[in-house]
Amino acid sequence: MCGVWDLVIVGAGPAGAAAALGALAVDPKLSVLLLDRHDFPRDKTCGDGIAPHVFDLLAAVGVTGLVDDWTPVRRFVLTNGAVGVERDMARPNWVVPREVFDQRLVLAAQQAGAQLERRRVRGLEELDGRFIIGADGAHSVVRRELGAPSGPVAFAMRGYAPTPPARSASQVIAYGAGRQPSYAWSFDRGDGWSNVGYGERLADGRPHPTRADLLAHLDALLPGATAGGGEWQGHHLPLTSWSWRPPKGPVLLAGDAAGLINPMTGEGIYYAIATGLLAGRAVAESLRSNESDASRRYNRSVRKLLGRHIRHTALTAYLTNSPHVLTRGIRAAAADQAVFDDLVELGLAEGAITPRLLRGLLVAKASAE
Repeated sequence: MCGVWDLVIVGAGPAGAAAALGALAVDPKLSVLLLDRHDFPRDKTCGDGIAPHVFDLLAAVGVTGLVDDWTPVRRFVLTNGAVGVERDMARPNWVVPREVFDQRLVLAAQQAGAQLERRRVRGLEELDGRFIIGADGAHSVVRRELGAPSGPVAFAMRGYAPTPPARSASQVIAYGAGRQPSYAWSFDRGDGWSNVGYGERLADGRPHPTRADLLAHLDALLPGATAGGGEWQGHHLPLTSWSWRPPKGPVLLAGDAAGLINPMTGEGIYYAIATGLLAGRAVAESLRSNESDASRRYNRSVRKLLGRHIRHTALTAYLTNSPHVLTRGIRAAAADQAVFDDLVELGLAEGAITPRLLRGLLVAKASAE
C-alpha cells in the first residue's frame, strides 16, 4: 500500500501491537502500519510476567489463546529481609519470554489487518500517517521528538537460570535494603527455567550500577539465583510518577514510550496493552468523526482507567521507600488474604489503595509496635 496511512505505529511490541488491534477493532478497514527496527521473533529484556488482566483486555478485541501452551503460576512470594508473605493469587499469572509473547501478539495484529515493516525510525518527519502512535520503548524516538519530559528511571538486569526446587511454581520478589526502591526477582516459567534479575531506581549522586553490582545484589537477596544462568541483559525502566501526564497533540504515546512502568513492581506489560488499545481506539474514533486530534479522547480514556491507580502506585512507592512501611505492608498481607489480593492488584494491574488495605496496614503497624 502506498500514500498516507490512517495510522502509523512506531514499535511493534505489546503497546504497538495492541494499538493496531485497538484501532482495527473499531474499524477493520483502516490502513495501519506497524514499524519496528527488529525482525520478529526477537528477544526483549523484561521480567516476562504477564497478569491475567492483560488477557482480559486482549479478549475484548478478539485475541485469545496466546499462552495456552504455557504453565500458569499462582504462587506469589514477597519478602523484605526476615519478613515475608507467601500466598496463592486470586488469579494466576504467566511467565512467558517476550520472544514468544511479542511474536504471537504482533501476528495477531497482522491477522487483524495491520502491515508490519522492519524500519528504524529516526524522526517524525519520515512518517506518512494521518495519526502516529509512539510505542517504541524506554528510549523512544517519538517521545524525544515531542520533547516530552522524562520521569524517574530504574535500571535492571535480567537473565535466565534453572529453577531451584525452593522457588518452583512461584513468582518471588525480594526487596533490598538501603537502595529503595530495589528488589530481586525469580519468576518460574514452568519449563524448568526462571526469569531472574535485580533492579533499582537510579538517583542523582549515586553511581550507575555495574553488571557486577547487579548480579551481586541478585545473589545476595536470592542466594543461588544466578547459578547456571545466562542471557544477562540490562535495561532502563521509565517509572510512572505522581505527575504523569500524556502529551497533547496529534501524536500519542503508549507503554514504556509514555513513561508507564509500575514504580512498585517494575510491571509494564499491562500498561502497554491497556494504553496501546486505548490509543488505537482513540485514533479510530477520531478518524470516524473526522477529527484531526485524538489526544483528548486518549487522555480521557487513560485517566478513566488508570488515573487513580497511577496516583496510588506513586504514593505507595513513595511510602515504601521506608523499610518500616514496606514491612508493615508485607505483614498485613501475610495476615489477611484480602489485603494480599489488594497488593497484587495494585502491583500488577489497575488496583488502588483500598480501605481494607489501609486497615490492614494500621493493624500491622499496631501489632508491630
